[in-house]
Amino acid sequence: MLIDAEEYQRILGDELRKLRRSRGWTRKELNQHLQSEISLQTLATYELGTRQCSVVRLVELCVAMDELPQDLLAKVHRRVFLDEPGRVRVDLRKVVADAPADLLPLRRWAEDRLRQAGEQGGGEVALDLPALERMAELCSLPTVELIARLRRYTSR
Repeated sequence: MLIDAEEYQRILGDELRKLRRSRGWTRKELNQHLQSEISLQTLATYELGTRQCSVVRLVELCVAMDELPQDLLAKVHRRVFLDEPGRVRVDLRKVVADAPADLLPLRRWAEDRLRQAGEQGGGEVALDLPALERMAELCSLPTVELIARLRRYTSR
């Protein structure tokens, strides 16, 4: 699976901002609780996801806000990889191995995507609603039925 670094960084920043706000702190107040001093601009860029945060800095921010770093990262991970409203995550390898005849267009598409990905992985994709609607049309199924049937091809 490929990681979208920009999306990951943006969501990490969003979770940091939520955590700070849940404490009722401004960035200036958070800065006063940190072990080392950093500029308010740097804190803002972390929260916006426009600047990468080192592991040590991330731990320092979490400790200052009384949050376990692994808990914060678990929230980010869920948002990046699991909780995608309006999307269905599908393991293409499972589709190729198991798709019945009425899902032939889906299987062909999955084979093509895997072939294109080559050795870079790419075995898992998140399909949004327009893609699901088009695929359902190609398979001559209602979108709701296709989504229900795709659940068996998730990587979880």
